[in-house]
Parts: sequence; C-alpha cells; structure tokens
Amino acid sequence: MSDAWLPTLKTANAQEGYELALKLSRLAVKFTQPSAEIRDKLRPVYGEDANALIAVSQVVATNFQTIAAANDYWK
Repeated sequence: MSDAWLPTLKTANAQEGYELALKLSRLAVKFTQPSAEIRDKLRPVYGEDANALIAVSQVVATNFQTIAAANDYWK
C-alpha cells in the first residue's frame, strides 16, 4: 500500500463523511483480503449472518465517528 489514496478526512458535510466511512470500511476488507475471488465466495456467508452484519455496522460507525471528529462535527 504505497499510493496515497486518502489525502484528508475533511469532508464538506455529514453525508460525504458517511460515504467516506463506508469507503474506508470497504477498503479495509479489500486490503485485508486482496483476493476478489475469495471475497466473492465469502460474501453470501456473511451476508446472511446477523452478527457479521452488526459487526460491519460497528466498523462503519467507528469510521464515521473518527471522520466526524476530524471535521469538528461539521459546525
């Protein structure tokens, strides 16, 4: 991971902040499991697992909390 793809956590508003939180969460999975074939194979398994889906929501919420703080909660 040598390319700088995240120059800032600053966003214009909460909507953009949430979208960035989703992107960070998705990229974390992609960097952790770089094989698209394996991710595609696993998706149906965790896609129907309530605990896995709740865990995903928690990761997104944590990322959004970080972004909101970096943006001074869009005051």
